[in-house]
Amino acid sequence: MAISRKEEARALSADEHELVEKSHHPAVQDLSDADLSGLVKRLRERRDKAQTEARRRRREIRGKGTPKGAVASKADGGSQLKLAVLAMAMRRLNGEAERRRQLTARVSLVDSARKTLALKQKAPTDGPAFNARTAHKGMRAVANQRTPNLVRPAELGRQRKAAKVAQAKRDAR
Repeated sequence: MAISRKEEARALSADEHELVEKSHHPAVQDLSDADLSGLVKRLRERRDKAQTEARRRRREIRGKGTPKGAVASKADGGSQLKLAVLAMAMRRLNGEAERRRQLTARVSLVDSARKTLALKQKAPTDGPAFNARTAHKGMRAVANQRTPNLVRPAELGRQRKAAKVAQAKRDAR
């Protein structure tokens, strides 16, 4: 289920809300790579802290953990919502980081291919281009090693059909 920005603002503190706002679409693309990695690190710390708090509260509600305050927690909705908001922000940031990584890899691959093509075009064309110890005669047809089948296909089919009829007669007895 999607969480509206209004619910996000209600669930988070002011500094957490500021971090999460940077993870939304138009703002995340304006970040530099260094800013993005720093934001991922800070947001991951906040998410881990919220996760620990939510687990502690769930244990208190079940009666397994000792209460942090004077009275054990009775509800866990706020900490779960906060954790969900921070997890969604982490997912958005990780997606943006992966998108940038793939874009960089694509650009690098194209540059490498262009350099390789330039080297290939610049190389001399006379004589063997590489590994002068091979014959370089190109592709040659390989003779078929299988012996030809001399039996006509119609004869094979006739024998198969005769065997089926004979078996059917035996089975009908």
